[in-house]
Amino acid sequence: MFGVSRAAAASAFGQISTSIVSAEYPGRGDALDRIANAKEIPALEDLEELWFALQTEMTQSGEISQFTVEVTNLDGTKSTETATRIGTFNLVSENGYLYYNDEVGQVQPLPKQPASHISGSASDFFEETSGFSPLYVDPSRGAILTLETRKKTLMEFFHEGKEVGYAIAVLLLIGLLIALERVVVLGSMSSKINAQTKNLDQPNENNPLGRLLKVYFDNKSVDAETLELKLDEAILRETPKVDRGINLIKMFAAIAPLMGLLGTVIGMIMTFQTITLFGTGDPKIMAGNISLALVTTALGLICALPLILVHSMVASKSKSVLQKLDEQSAGLIAAIAEKESK
Repeated sequence: MFGVSRAAAASAFGQISTSIVSAEYPGRGDALDRIANAKEIPALEDLEELWFALQTEMTQSGEISQFTVEVTNLDGTKSTETATRIGTFNLVSENGYLYYNDEVGQVQPLPKQPASHISGSASDFFEETSGFSPLYVDPSRGAILTLETRKKTLMEFFHEGKEVGYAIAVLLLIGLLIALERVVVLGSMSSKINAQTKNLDQPNENNPLGRLLKVYFDNKSVDAETLELKLDEAILRETPKVDRGINLIKMFAAIAPLMGLLGTVIGMIMTFQTITLFGTGDPKIMAGNISLALVTTALGLICALPLILVHSMVASKSKSVLQKLDEQSAGLIAAIAEKESK
């Protein structure tokens, strides 16, 4: 009896002391520790304590329970929160997942919550009052959830690109701002040109077509060849205003992958330098430099793809504006030529 009770209490103590059920029912391991380290045959009360502890663990492993618990925050402060225990698998509060630190006997928040779709399901589950709600449950009792918290977010991957990655992001931002400005300006210009086409006899100098018409009316008396030269000159004056900044977007789209390649080369140089100093015994030493090499390549491509798309869109708008000017210019020249032929 002495040997069996000590062995059973020691085995149960190892399971119960690390169980999240102990967060709701603290102090269950004290009696088991006493039995496991006893120097005499256990009394009937001790055997009952062992029985109750095992029965409680088995019963609570199949239940969902909500209780109030003191949570020790990461900054050392403590707060009282309402937590929901999912069997022996997970602790959930309105702020996300919690875990039970058996070494100090405290409930603590995770150092970092898992991905938003996982932590979001925990918050939704906690707020439900009836019916069913999906929830990610960790069957390994915290091991998989801990691994999820170690996964890097997109922002953490971005910062691994360091200075090269920041420079690529600046290129993308500048390129998108230029594209936005061009879309607004060219859109306004197109609407004014469309309005001017409905009133060709009264040119308005607030749009390229109006200024082109003004050149036509100022030179109606000249021959067709001279008028063509003057209209071509007017279109040439308007072209830089229409095409302004478009080639810069194209240049940024070409530079971004090259900057990503530069970051890759820098990362590989740093990796080989690390191997020279510390060898290849610990892959973690090289992981940071390899991340720099890969992340900058990805950032360069991520930057180039949207810039190519917006460049195509903006260039199409500018060509449309210039095409309208060419069409109107050709029509005006044809009208003068027709008059001369008569």
